[in-house]
Amino acid sequence: QGLPMDANKKVDLKIIIIGALGVGKTSLLHQYVHKTFYEDYRTTLGASILTKVLAVENTPLKLQIWDTGGQERFRSMVSTFYKGSDGCMLAFDVTDRESFEALDNWRDDFLDKVIPREQDFPMVVLGNKIDLSDRQVPKETASAWCKEKDIPYFEVSAKNNINVAEAFETLAKQALTTYKGIFESYLTDSIKLTPNDKP
Repeated sequence: QGLPMDANKKVDLKIIIIGALGVGKTSLLHQYVHKTFYEDYRTTLGASILTKVLAVENTPLKLQIWDTGGQERFRSMVSTFYKGSDGCMLAFDVTDRESFEALDNWRDDFLDKVIPREQDFPMVVLGNKIDLSDRQVPKETASAWCKEKDIPYFEVSAKNNINVAEAFETLAKQALTTYKGIFESYLTDSIKLTPNDKP
């Protein structure tokens, strides 16, 4: 305790991916972790976990990525997985207007359950399926929503592997910065040994 954060010490971060049913959360994850397009249309029941090891700013990171079910009946169960998250990925499908309109609810639900609630909780938004032609959500609409909330926005395709790694790495970077900040403030709080009033 009380030692500076070692650059070689692996940091474990929990990342959770949430969003409406069928937006491609599992496919995005598989594309990032396994570099394959996962065309399996079975609904994720509850949550499954994949891990990925990478280095961000010379710090080895182990991302524990939680893939969650988007079905309404899993909603209360999924929210029990939010606890202890270091970063959150909100996903929608650019060809499905409703999945975009649901983002507010997913975000609010997430922030309500994460303690302490920080306004600048590490978060990114992914507009998936840009490889499809029947787009319903213009890029400008999604960008404006994200800009207003100060969340980075990525247009992605799990199928064609467009921007997927960039989105995950941006979130990992944010999460690491926040983690280090909390770690350092925790250290400084626990090391104040000298009395404030100097003799």
